[in-house]
Amino acid sequence: MNTPESREGNVIRYAVYLVGYVIVFAVVKLVTRKTPLHVWDLILFCLVAAMILLFYVYRFNREQRFFARDFKLPWLGSFSTVMLLTLAITATRILISYLQAYEKIPHYDFQLIYLKNESVDMFWFLILVQGIILPILQEFLATGFLFNYAFRRSTTQVAVTGIIVSGIIFSLLNFQSSLLLIVIEIIYGGLFAWSYLYTQTLWMPIYLAIISGVLTVIMA
Repeated sequence: MNTPESREGNVIRYAVYLVGYVIVFAVVKLVTRKTPLHVWDLILFCLVAAMILLFYVYRFNREQRFFARDFKLPWLGSFSTVMLLTLAITATRILISYLQAYEKIPHYDFQLIYLKNESVDMFWFLILVQGIILPILQEFLATGFLFNYAFRRSTTQVAVTGIIVSGIIFSLLNFQSSLLLIVIEIIYGGLFAWSYLYTQTLWMPIYLAIISGVLTVIMA
């Protein structure tokens, strides 16, 4: 039960991490329901988000000693790959925004909140939350902890299965009401998971998720 070798322990640990994310997500919903934003709600969010994020980082770093890595490519070790993925995410987010403008693709739930209560404060809050905090937490859950606990074997079948499952979890964590947006987020989540397997460092999917999240807010 004390190490990631324990299947039961892994389930319990992952459930605890998931509850932490749900708490942050619930606080975000609480804050965005009120316009204008209330300072005490913002303070509550900052405290809860900081606590959960530090807990994730501490646990992830602590557990790394149990996992032997055949290699670990610095996330900027392949500059061409970083640039290619950055451009791919930027281009597809621009395309999605274009299709949203012509009502071919529904808007994300948080985009609708911003469009309904458009304000400078709400914009910067969504940049912080949807563009930075939630993507980081999502990558710890959908990629870092998931692969450490459930997809550790170095085989093609395990890697492909892990990428698919990671994409599904990433999409569920984003909690969108549109089936089309759910599929889109599964694709993005799978791409982020692939980048993790390619580099063996969590910095790469976190970077890509932040780029994707910030662009989604900016193009609302």
